Amino acid sequence: MITRRRFLTSAGALAGSAAVLQKLGSAQEVKTREPNKPRETTAAANRNKPLIERVDPRPTLPPGEAGKDYTPVITPNNVSLPWKIVDGVKVYHLIAEEVDHEFAPGMRAKCWGFNGHVHGPTIEAVEGDRVRIYVTNNLPEATSVHWHGILVPNGMDGVGGLTQKNIQPGETFRYEFTLRQHGTHMYHSHSDEMTQMALGTMGLFIIHPRRPREQRPDRDFAFMLGEWRLDTGTSRPNPNEMTDFNVFTFNAKIFPATEPMVAKLGDRVRIRIASVAAMSHHPIHLHGYQFRVTETDGGQIPESAQQVETTVLTAIGQSRTFDFVADQPGDWPMHCHMTHHVMTQMGDKFPNTIGVQPGKLDEKIRASLLPGYMTMGTNGMGEMAEMHMKVPRNSLPMVGAPGPFDVIDMSGLLTLFKVREDIMNYEDPGWYQHPQGTVATLAAADDLRRDRIDVPAAPAAPARRTHQHPG
Repeated sequence: MITRRRFLTSAGALAGSAAVLQKLGSAQEVKTREPNKPRETTAAANRNKPLIERVDPRPTLPPGEAGKDYTPVITPNNVSLPWKIVDGVKVYHLIAEEVDHEFAPGMRAKCWGFNGHVHGPTIEAVEGDRVRIYVTNNLPEATSVHWHGILVPNGMDGVGGLTQKNIQPGETFRYEFTLRQHGTHMYHSHSDEMTQMALGTMGLFIIHPRRPREQRPDRDFAFMLGEWRLDTGTSRPNPNEMTDFNVFTFNAKIFPATEPMVAKLGDRVRIRIASVAAMSHHPIHLHGYQFRVTETDGGQIPESAQQVETTVLTAIGQSRTFDFVADQPGDWPMHCHMTHHVMTQMGDKFPNTIGVQPGKLDEKIRASLLPGYMTMGTNGMGEMAEMHMKVPRNSLPMVGAPGPFDVIDMSGLLTLFKVREDIMNYEDPGWYQHPQGTVATLAAADDLRRDRIDVPAAPAAPARRTHQHPG
């Protein structure tokens, strides 16, 4: 069965058929009623032009300018790649190299990235821009760069051995193409992918629309998801791991090292999530808000098809973009809802001790074997977030960081969205000061009696250390 869309894109080859034209109407009518026709700059729309012009069209628009043509994207914990204009072309330079990267204070590793960053800096441009990207290889092995999801001539696709020679150590290659789309895309190495991508050779490639269909966002945040295997005590991620990853990151950082997103009350906010992670899909959940999923890696979603969500699922090789208005102040977490992805390393392999009654075991072991021994995990893992114990070299406690009320027993794929009223800039404003009477608190005995709440007796639990609220 031939779909209507496929049939319409073939109409040019059947233009001589009166029956077809009578059935479909005039070319203008088809253009008017077919919203999914190829854009004027795509290869499909220019199939009757000479091949070289069709696959490599020259720019007809001046290079897009930040502030004038688009709101610059914010990549928390990272930067945008600088560029210059040479004869109307935007020129960038990527340098693939080893990077001493800090996932969070107390955890560093020798990774591979670009221009001193893991992941590489964000490439930012505008639909219609002509871009020229030089790639210098300072890695110990050959590499190449693939422009993931971007419409390019075949010889610019960056697949080592297939569409180009590999970039040998010390060599610099040139890529050049015109951007014929907009959206959230990526770049990554396409030589020895398992090793190079596992060590961090990837980055974001954001293309802004030349003529936005709607109002520009005030705050435009972009995140790349990452999965790593970093065994305790080691100094380099393990690229041979296939399934059991133990460090999950936003822009190659784990909480509490993830920079918060900061917005003013009333700001229009856009958040872009992209992933070329190794194995897992990631349901990214933002607290406190509903949002419209406005774009996929394939482009903008028609308004009639946009879904209202609170969680967006981003699979491997995909990107998702969502938009909303920051209309509720507070410190709102954004995290992966796969629960093991908001933990870090787990320290080491250990047995499940939940529910175990150790009795006098600790006392006996401390007396005869280990003076500082303490059985852990019998009442759940949250207590480990607030224990200050010696951990193996180059590793972190399993979860946790101090919060305004108590320990936040999450890490990994977690960051914060901070919305404030009457702030003068977008620096981290610190913890949110809650208005009186708006914080969940211990229920008073009088309230329980008034509302006829019968609370059953509970087994005694170890006391948890709490932090005094700054307000």
